[in-house]
Amino acid sequence: MTTLEQRGLAPVRSRLDNGAVVIAKYSGATPAVTVHASCEAGTIFDPASEPGVSHFVSRTIDRGTIAHTADEIAERFDSRGVSLAITVNRHVLSLVCTCLVEDLDTTLSTLADIVMEPAFPDAEVETRRGEIITMIRQDEDSPATMANEGLLALLYGDTHPYGRRPRGSVESVERIGRPSLHALHAARFRPGALSLVMVGDVDSARAIDSATRVFAPWPTGSAADPVQPPPPPAPVRRVRVIPMMNKAQADLACGFTTIVRSDPSFNAYWLMNNILGEYSIGGRLGESIREKQGMAYYAFSALDANVIPGPLVIRAGVNPSNVDRALASIDEELVRMAAEGPTDQEIDESRRYLIGSMPRRLETNAGIASFLQMVEFFDLGMDYDMRVPELLRKVTRDDVHAAARAVLDPGKMAVVIAGPYRGPA
Repeated sequence: MTTLEQRGLAPVRSRLDNGAVVIAKYSGATPAVTVHASCEAGTIFDPASEPGVSHFVSRTIDRGTIAHTADEIAERFDSRGVSLAITVNRHVLSLVCTCLVEDLDTTLSTLADIVMEPAFPDAEVETRRGEIITMIRQDEDSPATMANEGLLALLYGDTHPYGRRPRGSVESVERIGRPSLHALHAARFRPGALSLVMVGDVDSARAIDSATRVFAPWPTGSAADPVQPPPPPAPVRRVRVIPMMNKAQADLACGFTTIVRSDPSFNAYWLMNNILGEYSIGGRLGESIREKQGMAYYAFSALDANVIPGPLVIRAGVNPSNVDRALASIDEELVRMAAEGPTDQEIDESRRYLIGSMPRRLETNAGIASFLQMVEFFDLGMDYDMRVPELLRKVTRDDVHAAARAVLDPGKMAVVIAGPYRGPA
């Protein structure tokens, strides 16, 4: 086992002999510990023939193990006031809980049992199948969800791992059974794909020792990580309308594919997106479309630079009569940002905002644990929190302008409108 201590947040990172990564950070604000375990078992690893398997696993992995029933697991957590949250995104499935310091060993033991030996009992699988199908039907009745999922399908293709619906379809979920859940678990849950972060009122060395006792015996496994295809080129503007005529609001989702997280220009893109659609009341987009023109209930942008070129997404919720005007205003702001770039004042304000938001992001044990998982996943280094201010200070106005010119072309934008709208009048 190798251990490395760093400054800043001062986490201690250890890699166990079987490949699992354990990170511990002492924080004495409360007599509790947040435990955040992530396995590289996200939705991109769903078989093409069975979209939704990873999400299905996230809904059933804690519903019984080889050694313990779902009721026994629930009693172990409930009797100690522990609530387990399980989420899944494109790349990782995460299990997060907070326990008292004196309950850390028992909590880690239960968590390891869930991660390593889930049973996926038939009765639990059938119960969760019904719940997932209900969720999918609710998604299909939500203009916001349909617009967002439709945009990703338009950007990447509906068979691309980034373009598929994360929960799958009703048809695919009806096909998924215990063999599919066990197959995904066997393929993706292994020590080398696990990162475990613990943040709280416990000595880092003691926390790592506790985690080592329960996770070190996990046999080393191997699996080839699939190479994710790049997004297809976007030579022209693409528009898709999803009519939902019984709704009162139209939701717009517009976007581009951008860069990978490791791209040297990431910080310029980060600042550019903040100026465009995050800072204050939604950046330029919020100021123009919502505040000045009063056309949108909300308007913002979000950047998701990832393992492959991730999306920059622009979202707005508008009255159906304002769809065309709102799209024209979005185009106008994109053209202006690409042509003129940001002002010096915008650069300064956004830089100070992003640097100043770091302490707020790290106020809670859960916030620190999530941040450290992100740092580990993208291999940013355990001192990343210390380096962020200087990284942002090095970004110039020209760097941000170059990022805007590289991506903000309305002529190549993907646009999805979901709601009571059939197309331009």
